[in-house]
Amino acid sequence: MTIAAPEAVAEEQETDKARGGGFLRYVLIRFLLIFPTIFILVTTVFFLMRSTGDPITAALGGRLSAADLERRIVDAGYDRPLLVQYFEYLGEIVRGDFGTTFTDGREVTAILTQYGAATFELVLYALIVALIIGIPLGMIAARFRDRWPDGILRDFAILAYATPVFFVGLLLKLIFSVQLGWFPISGRVSTSGASTLNRITNPTPFYLLDAIRLGDVDLIIDCLRHAALPALALGLLIGGVFLRLVRTNLIGTLERQYIESARSRGVKESRLVTTHALRPALIPVITVMGMQIALSLGGAVLTETTFEWNGLGFVLVQYMQARDFVAVQGIVMLMAVIVAVTNFIVDIIAALIDPRVRF
Repeated sequence: MTIAAPEAVAEEQETDKARGGGFLRYVLIRFLLIFPTIFILVTTVFFLMRSTGDPITAALGGRLSAADLERRIVDAGYDRPLLVQYFEYLGEIVRGDFGTTFTDGREVTAILTQYGAATFELVLYALIVALIIGIPLGMIAARFRDRWPDGILRDFAILAYATPVFFVGLLLKLIFSVQLGWFPISGRVSTSGASTLNRITNPTPFYLLDAIRLGDVDLIIDCLRHAALPALALGLLIGGVFLRLVRTNLIGTLERQYIESARSRGVKESRLVTTHALRPALIPVITVMGMQIALSLGGAVLTETTFEWNGLGFVLVQYMQARDFVAVQGIVMLMAVIVAVTNFIVDIIAALIDPRVRF
């Protein structure tokens, strides 16, 4: 039995401390970068929205007399200098006040809470579908490189992320809802399910979570059936990207020296792929996942409109048609914050999997 020298043990402990300190420093830096990112996004959205004029004129111009319109502009403070409005708006955001809509008089914060949960559910379902599609099929494509399974899967991936998400949604509705009748055409839950959810004490904005709280199996199935087609339409878009990434990175990993050494020792090809090569190949997928969140939020606008899924994308289109820029500004900024925070989480996960990215 070999006993390590005290100098070697001390050196190893110092190395572990350095690694731990490097990780904490990495997390702190990434966390602090969230705030300038959000500040830049908020500033950009504010001035882009104001470039068309004040929100009241944009929303109600032509429907009010000149005197009434002027009075509302003065009451809301939009007659003041733009920089004064900007700094006041920053202070309101810090306090969690995103303003009030002009079309229906609702607090933007309440809209973000109610409809943001629906969008979160849809994006989560879509990511699950994308991972189920992208990772296994990418492994198969890499395993049978340059053979017919690889060719079919590559074409499928290109078709998945190149086809517009609204077109995929319409096809899924026509086939599985109209023709076959397997899934509902639109909505988040059926009418009977909605009445059941309305009877819950202290409900959450998440329908599936409330259904699980009730322990109602039929209601859980109802929620999942309504989510199936929207999640599949949006998940195919992201899953095609994941498939290509997993295939490309897995092929590169399988050509490394340690894989060749294991192959020469008689390790089965399936074990090489699943045990030795998959984890390094997934690191780029995790990194790209943050960008795919932004892509999925953009796709959620079209998906929610296609399936009448009452999320942020669905109400965003309605408020844009009504030219209610206060609501639009709040929704867009919430999406920007979600993207910034998601990228931070993805960076931390990538650093935990691969310590090299910390330095």
